[in-house]
Amino acid sequence: MGTLYIVATPIGNLGDITLRALETLKEVDFVLAEDTRITKKLLSHYNIQTLLMSYHQHSKESVMEKAFYLLSEGKNLALVTDAGTPGISDPGNELVAFLLNKDPVIKIVPMPGASALTALASIAGIPTDKFLFLGYPPHKRGRKKFFEEIAELKHPVIFYESPHRIIKSLLELKNILDTKYQILNTHVVVGRELTKAFETVYRGSIDEVLKKVQKDKVRGEFVVLVAKP
Repeated sequence: MGTLYIVATPIGNLGDITLRALETLKEVDFVLAEDTRITKKLLSHYNIQTLLMSYHQHSKESVMEKAFYLLSEGKNLALVTDAGTPGISDPGNELVAFLLNKDPVIKIVPMPGASALTALASIAGIPTDKFLFLGYPPHKRGRKKFFEEIAELKHPVIFYESPHRIIKSLLELKNILDTKYQILNTHVVVGRELTKAFETVYRGSIDEVLKKVQKDKVRGEFVVLVAKP
């Protein structure tokens, strides 16, 4: 039986990949990639010729069956996402669960590295010995409940958001904090395009951060940390 390596890739700067990850990507038989076009750019940058297979949130079970078949044939596989660590707000955990259900002793090896979650937490400037990560807010159903949960928690919360919804999310969170919970002076840290050329970090109250984001060009992926006083 082969081994599945869960390999973290850069979230922006291509230099943010470990030597162990590069060695593994060169040596495995196949790389399972969320978007093969994006992963091909990374592999080409490091002159890695390993064959690519597509695996993403819309992949059918037959793709996971093929991965299991390859592993059962002694092939070694690496799983990567477009950016960061597979399984963190990513369908990688579904593949892991599927494989373990097929063979509970299958060897799955983590290859830690870049993550937008830990990158923001490391520069937040607030205690993060305890915090809750909530992934992406729901697009429609459950959005209000999502932000109410943030308002009710006593520990800092980190979540991801897209450029299309960041302002909407901050406005919704502000409205809930101000009106329903009457919580003032909530500290917010927002990271945009972390590790990339236009990396920006916004800090302050939710009102202050909201104004800064609204004035700036809203592009790139966002990571948001919310800490109540």
